Amino acid sequence: VQLQASGGGLVQAGGSLRLSCAASGGIFSSYAMGWFRQAPGKEREFVAGINWSGGSTHYGDSVKDRSTISRDNAKNTVYLQMNTMKPEDTAVYYCAADSYGVTTDETVVNLHEYDFWGQGTLVTVSS
Repeated sequence: VQLQASGGGLVQAGGSLRLSCAASGGIFSSYAMGWFRQAPGKEREFVAGINWSGGSTHYGDSVKDRSTISRDNAKNTVYLQMNTMKPEDTAVYYCAADSYGVTTDETVVNLHEYDFWGQGTLVTVSS
């Protein structure tokens, strides 16, 4: 499975951004998907996750109430809409696929649960 993240860039604080992650080479509709981010000098952090059908979503505390994860299985794409962005949202954002499509609050945040990773897209939020 190949994952291609896009949509990163420079945004002002308070602004919005939508990231996309296109998958190829696998059965996208069977995978759970996650978004993680990594800021310089920090560990990779869970941002959001979604199960195979889109019926179950999970969010990290740092983006809860400001973000929405969604998926379009017909387009093999998962999205992350981020609003009211803050300078501390600055990071490289990665999408990842878990071949076990069911998510729980415990598994979705664990980066070791994911089998495939995209290359990352840089998001910079200016103050």
